[in-house]
Amino acid sequence: MAVSPELLAILRCPKCKSELQINDEQTRLKCLNAECSLVYPIREDIPVMLVDEATVEK
Repeated sequence: MAVSPELLAILRCPKCKSELQINDEQTRLKCLNAECSLVYPIREDIPVMLVDEATVEK
């Protein structure tokens, strides 16, 4: 079961409130704000939206 499109439409980066983009494998969500660029993991089809759990990807 994948992350629902309805959920993806409302999720925003907790740090900067920008939109997120899911990768093709549906294993992570990346913040689209170039200054933030945090990547949030998806574990067992649940996005982990904690800044402490995110990694930075420029």
